[in-house]
Order: sequence, then C-alpha cells, then structure tokens
Amino acid sequence: MASHRLSCFLSPFIVLVLSQSFLPFLFGASLEHLVSDLPNQPSVEFKQYSGYITLDETKSTNFFYYFVEAEANASSLPITLWLNGGPGCSSVGGGAFSELGPFYPKPNGQGLRRNPFSWNKVANLLFLESPAGVGWSYCDKKRDGYNYDDWQVAKENLAFLRKWFQLFPEYTSHPLFLTGESYAGHYIPQLAWLMVVCKEFNLHGILIGNPLLNYGIDTSATYSFLWSHGVISDETFHGVSRWCDFRYGYMGGEAAVEYEERREGKKEGCISFLASARNEMGSDINIYDVTADVCPPPILHQAIILHKQMGVAGEKEARDVCIDHEITRYLNKPDVQKALHANLTSLPYPWEACSRIVNYNATDQLADMIPLLARLAKNGLPVWIFSGDQDSVVPLTGTRTQIAKLAQRLKLKPKGPYQPWYAHGQVGGWWEAYGNESLVYATVRGASHMVPYAQPERALVLFSSFIDGKLLPSRP
Repeated sequence: MASHRLSCFLSPFIVLVLSQSFLPFLFGASLEHLVSDLPNQPSVEFKQYSGYITLDETKSTNFFYYFVEAEANASSLPITLWLNGGPGCSSVGGGAFSELGPFYPKPNGQGLRRNPFSWNKVANLLFLESPAGVGWSYCDKKRDGYNYDDWQVAKENLAFLRKWFQLFPEYTSHPLFLTGESYAGHYIPQLAWLMVVCKEFNLHGILIGNPLLNYGIDTSATYSFLWSHGVISDETFHGVSRWCDFRYGYMGGEAAVEYEERREGKKEGCISFLASARNEMGSDINIYDVTADVCPPPILHQAIILHKQMGVAGEKEARDVCIDHEITRYLNKPDVQKALHANLTSLPYPWEACSRIVNYNATDQLADMIPLLARLAKNGLPVWIFSGDQDSVVPLTGTRTQIAKLAQRLKLKPKGPYQPWYAHGQVGGWWEAYGNESLVYATVRGASHMVPYAQPERALVLFSSFIDGKLLPSRP
C-alpha cells in the first residue's frame, strides 16, 4: 500500500503567480482549454473549460477535467470539486453530464439540453476523471499497469488540484468544497485529510452522497433493504443474514467461502443464498433505484424517442432511464471530443462510464472511513452526508447507522429532532444535525444512488444549503 505521508509544500510556482507579471501567461494557458461550444449545445452565457493536466515531470500521468463556471457572479462564488465513485467511474459522464452539470444528453445522444437545476447556479463546478485509466485520463508509461490504492489516488488528486489552481489562479482564494457520491466515500475524506495536513487550500467542507463508508455494514444493509422492499424472499434474507459476513469482501467471493470454511466447515451457505437473491431479483431491476424502470431495448427506446418528438409525451417528461447510453454515445462522437480537447492521443479504447482497465486494491475497499471522518470533523471541517432513499447499493439504513456512530465517536448529541426538510413546497427528505451543526445527515426522498440525477430540484436545495452554511429548509 502506498505511504500515507505526503510532502507538504507550497510550490515556488504558486508563489510566482502572485506576481502580476505572470498572470497573462497563466490566463493564456487556461484560455487554451476554453470550450467555445459543444456540438448541438444550447446557448449559454457562462464559460466552460476542459483538457488535460499533466501530473509528473515525465509527462506520463495525464488527468482530464471539465470545468464549468457559475451561471452568474462566477468571480464571487465558491468552487466545488465533484468525484464519482466506482472505484473507476467517470465524473464527466456521471456528475457533469448526467447529474448536476449544466447539460443532459438529448434522448438520441446527438446533442445536449439544459439542466434547469444545475449546481452551477450557485457554484463553479470542477469535474475530474480519476485515476488515470478512467474516461479520457491516461498514463503513457504504465508503471505497473493501471493499478491503484486509495492513498495513491488521493495523492494524485491532490497533485491535480495543485496544478489546476496554477492554471486558474483567480480561483485560489475562493472557498473550496469537495463533493461526490458512492466510492467518493473513500476518495473525498482521504483527499480532504491531505488538504488538512498540507494547509494549502481554502477547504470549507465536504458533502458526500450514498457513500461507501464501511463495506461490511453497507453491504449487509443492501439485503435488508431489498427484503424490506419485497425484492427478495424471507428465506433468502434470513439465509444471507445467517451465513454472510461481508467484512471479508465482495459478496460471493472467495473470502466468503474461506470465512464459512473456518466457521462451519462448509463451502456453501452464503454463496447459495446470494445466488438465490440474484435469481429472485431478476435482470430487470435497477439496484441503484428499486422503484425506477430500466432502459428498454434499443428498438423500443427509439419508438419512445419518436413519440416524444411527435408530442405524445406530457409537458413534464419522466426521468430519462436511458441517460447512461445517451451520454456514452455523445461523448464518443469525434466532434465532441475535439471540442472538449479530449482524447488527444487517440486512446486504444472508447470512452466508458466506468473503466475496465483500472485495477483497484480490494483490501482498501473494505476500509472503515468513520475514523477518518472523525479526524476531519475534529479539525473543524463541516461534514455533510446524504442518502437517496431508494438506493439498495449503499442504503440509507447502513449510512444512518454509521453517522450515528460517528456522532457518538465525536461525543456529539443531536442539535434538534430528526425532522423533514422541504423543497418547493414538498418534503425533500429528513435530516438531523449534530453538535454545532457541522455534522449533518440528510435523506433525499424519492432519490436513487445518483441523487442529483433522480431528484435534481431537491439535490440543488440541499447543495445550496450546504455551501451557504445554512440548515435545510423547514416547512414553508
């Protein structure tokens, strides 16, 4: 595993940029990354930038980013880094173009439409494809293949931010927030801790949705959630509860078998009940949102698109369940890649939402993040965690249990009652604050694992409250 130590220094280059004589050079560099227009993009007033940041002197590790300035008053608003999870999934295809960015793909995957609830209404947004091997980020000289562990990724993400702020020095003094979802439950606390140690950044808080914090607890919660929603049978749920100990790794893997052999002298049990769960769920359920439909086959999908174009659909369209396919099609268009200054080296594989070449340390995925979150909170960093309440992959039940343990570890008591919060006159979810309100847990009603995608209005209200340092809205 990579060393947790990090050399903390202010680059001489950062000091130099304080001199006005260097600013024209730097702004010229950032202008090279300016995106004039994306193919079939609605007209907008804000600026977009994207391109590559080279991390090392050998120029082997190259991270791709996409940066969107706020719709208005960009010079006075905070900057937010968003990281998707996986590990190994793209924040450009996920966060930027499917969840909280200013655009969504059109149903035919040939153009873009506006997201009326983009987070760039209240902040400047930075999306990073990390680690190398994800999306368009790549490594020329594959030191040991695309093999990573948590702290290596955290240190490379830190190196990226140092270089990025050199390219955009006008944002150095802005409040910086770290946000993300899923495996960002590892990415964000680890990156935040390096920032706390180095004291180089104007870090103001972290916000993580449906975060993987403890694999054993979160995966056990998956099966209780599926059972409570009628997706798996009583027999299967009780079998999983009895036989499976997910502290040992991925469900159904060799670790589970080894655990059973040690405990009972048997090779079956957990494996067979997990197989039963998969059979009972079937292949037509969205585990990231058990209430959502799945994307229909291509022919039916085309028929739906045609009907919408003919005006058959109502004025308020339902959630686009095929958005993953549509953004994959759009981002693989040569003219789109050219406009984004992406894929400059003609990578030998297409852009994918989640990488198939990144190999991630399995042991790190089992790590407990609660102690690190506690260290961050003790250092005065606001920590907000939220859960889409229809997600079975990282269910709210497991997360809520862990946040209560975190509060107990910090010796923080609830600030007030567990209560609903509101968005646009409706219950947006439920929330609870602890201590001086720097630790907050909230649910988002009707949301999936990807909260800003499933409930964009409510997600924007939650995000706005977070960056403004305000409590979630009470009854209107």
